[in-house]
Amino acid sequence: MRFIGNKTNLLNDIAQVIKENCDGTEKVFCDIFSGTVSVARFFKNRYKIISNDLLYFSYILQKGTIENNEIPSFKKLEDRLNIHDVFDYLENIDIKQEKFNKFIYENYSPNKKCERMYLTSENALRIDFIRNKIEEWRNKELINKNEYYYLLAALIEGVPFVSNITGTYGAYLKQWDKRAFKKFEMIRLNVIDNNVKNQCYNKNSNDLIQEISGDILYLDPPYNERQYLPNYHLLETIARYDNPEIKGKTGIRVYNSEKSNYCIKNKVYSEMEELIKNAKFKHIIVSYNQDGLLSKNDIETILKKYGNKETYKLYEIPYKQYQNKLTKKLDIHYEYLFYISKTSKLQKEKIYFNLPITDLMMVNEESEKYEYSTDVVSRKKFLKSPLNYVGGKYKLLPQLLEYFPREINTFVDMFSGGFNVGINVDSKKTICNDINSFIIDLYKELYKEPINNVLGHIQNRIDEYGLSKENEEGFKKFRIYYNKTKNPIDLYTLSCYSFNYQFRFNNDKEYNNPFGRNRSQFSENMRNNLILFTEKLKNMNIEFSSEQFDKLNLEDLTDKDFVYCDPPYLITTGSYNDGNRGFKDWKEEEELKLYGMLDNLNDKHIKFALSNVIEHKGKENKLLKEWSKKYKVIYLTSDYSNSSYNTKRDKSIEVLIVNY
Repeated sequence: MRFIGNKTNLLNDIAQVIKENCDGTEKVFCDIFSGTVSVARFFKNRYKIISNDLLYFSYILQKGTIENNEIPSFKKLEDRLNIHDVFDYLENIDIKQEKFNKFIYENYSPNKKCERMYLTSENALRIDFIRNKIEEWRNKELINKNEYYYLLAALIEGVPFVSNITGTYGAYLKQWDKRAFKKFEMIRLNVIDNNVKNQCYNKNSNDLIQEISGDILYLDPPYNERQYLPNYHLLETIARYDNPEIKGKTGIRVYNSEKSNYCIKNKVYSEMEELIKNAKFKHIIVSYNQDGLLSKNDIETILKKYGNKETYKLYEIPYKQYQNKLTKKLDIHYEYLFYISKTSKLQKEKIYFNLPITDLMMVNEESEKYEYSTDVVSRKKFLKSPLNYVGGKYKLLPQLLEYFPREINTFVDMFSGGFNVGINVDSKKTICNDINSFIIDLYKELYKEPINNVLGHIQNRIDEYGLSKENEEGFKKFRIYYNKTKNPIDLYTLSCYSFNYQFRFNNDKEYNNPFGRNRSQFSENMRNNLILFTEKLKNMNIEFSSEQFDKLNLEDLTDKDFVYCDPPYLITTGSYNDGNRGFKDWKEEEELKLYGMLDNLNDKHIKFALSNVIEHKGKENKLLKEWSKKYKVIYLTSDYSNSSYNTKRDKSIEVLIVNY
């Protein structure tokens, strides 16, 4: 979506700032001036997201793709109205005989009463019909609120592709742009499931900042005197569909109550200062333009006044200034990224373990022996797997490794997956095992092949198939080629251009993850991750295997060794344990068999640790609860500032069960 100040081109730069200044334990990311939601969507697969914007159409986009954690099924529409494809129905049904409110058609397309040329009559009528139908379905309870916001977001995202404008809706073109004649289509939006309850708001940012807290606060405020609502009034009206009072040649809605102080020269400094002052976040990142109302020195002064001066950094990034077809302006300007840590010292926070859930609410002075400070572990940087593997433990490493034995002869990573744990454990020998033989073959290839050969192979495939974020046809051809040849490095390359970078196979063990349009590519960050991971792998004394866990030979282990298990979770669903991916599924039989194996290890005085969840989204693993009573249960937290019993927010209780 075209939007003044859209940060799509800066996403990798923002990620790099986070990488350089954060320690990897961060859980909550806030995008408080969300706009088109490009930043919040980009970071959703890494953090819990808090997003916000004063514009209601932005709030709709947030609700549709940030608060939603799945693409809705529209089950009632199928069952009651026999609508199997809701998008096809809304876009193509004959509407000549339909009766509906035609506010957009009557006010923003040429007709007997209107000369405005924002949309062709056909597209304006279609937008009116879709907007009315979505509201009708909601009122009749044929769609739930998640489905409602998803459809509205898909509608709004489609409007700019047929709008007769230069970039904003502050004015329309007097001649038709060829774009305007395209048939209107809603946008089929991808939705990432990050397994947490994300929060979306439609508030003044300076009011909201007093209600929220987290780890990373990203600020992208308006930087000039152009108020955003008149520039996007048509999208706002489609979102609200409130038949507003409109005025002037361009039909702008009245917006006095929605003006931002960040666009008013004599108010912006105090507004920014108040926001930074009240921010309860560990890290603050600010995007701003060199031509903004605030100077570079203004922002530096504010940040240093309320943050840790020693952590202040400024990144100057060459950036094309906003331009339209009339100005043809090509000057290179700079976008500033400011960073500062809000806290002057690492905070000591308590995490309690080995207590029953019901007792966690009654921790007292005697519980101090169960306390540790996160500043002990947060200083360490951890290597991240180059694979985005479902259930990866990278974000939990600071907590997990704190409890692992300090000296380990042989470390067994029994369900290695993305190998985030194994690559970061210090041991004399490591056994890397996973039932997915394709993943293990990839690790073997990375272990034996020089990194320059690996990188050259990847680049050759990119060039050969024209792989990019847009070339779906090339991706599909490459996927067919991989499924015939099964080259491990090709599998990795293919995943780099797949949806959410994930590894997914069908029952015939063919890779079938779809294309990651406009998101996935072999980026510089991925390249660096791959190099660092491979360098560490080559320096390890490591043994690879792809056995089922109960077939793995553990007879030679002693009390100096350590076994870590991160199996599929019995009460969650994922592409690794549903039995539909060409690999054995995980049921009670496997769960009980694993408990028996761990009991045998305990009888031999061999240390083990088991990662799992006791409760998840209303489900309870009763087998695990009963079995774990004989061992020590450590309740891990999704946020250091909250104990794990707070399941109303995360709806999950993750534990580490150890026998030492």
